[in-house]
Amino acid sequence: MSSLDVARAELALAVLYLDKAEARDKICRAIQYGSKFLSNGEPGTAQNVDKSTSLARKVFRLFKFVNDLHALISPVPQGTPLPLVLLGKSKNALLSTFLFLDQIVWLGRSGIYKNKERAELIARISLFCWMGSSICTTLVEIGELGRLSASKKKLGKNLKNSDKNQNEEYRAKLKQSNERTLALVKAGMDIVVAVGLLQLVPKKVTPRLTGAVGFVSSLISCYQDN
Repeated sequence: MSSLDVARAELALAVLYLDKAEARDKICRAIQYGSKFLSNGEPGTAQNVDKSTSLARKVFRLFKFVNDLHALISPVPQGTPLPLVLLGKSKNALLSTFLFLDQIVWLGRSGIYKNKERAELIARISLFCWMGSSICTTLVEIGELGRLSASKKKLGKNLKNSDKNQNEEYRAKLKQSNERTLALVKAGMDIVVAVGLLQLVPKKVTPRLTGAVGFVSSLISCYQDN
């Protein structure tokens, strides 16, 4: 067994262990963005819930960067086009970086890391990484939907309309298409949320819009886990 295989096996075990906090993190995410929608950036109870929940979520995500690190070094399915491979690996690298830097942000906001100015800079860099990973995810899902569409058309030529719903392979591809469409919608929403958190266009992407889009994105995440 090569050193890379050993690393993959060890990271796989770590992923299984750390995944137990995933559901709680997604529920907290819905609460966070729901509170952001209610507060609209104004001081008050809703904003306090937004900030405290955001900080609590960072604890759930401790060492979660190993998930995407594991995916980064794992082999891809045979036949995947090179552009989709590169986009997928870029997504893993950016998301892993975001989650790693987010731990430093947590150390800063909890008072352990004392350099507040640097912690805020790291927070912005981490959000740009998250936005980049969401953009890569969007492009991957568009590419995969195109491949699925072509595959369904090819399969559909050999089937009558009445037989499509009875064909197991066709139904499986249809289910995959629906799942990827939902993932595409979520990734697009996450880009909007990242733009809002970074305040790149504050007049258009307001805290209320960021909260609303983030809340819907969180509900989609919870649904995808079922």
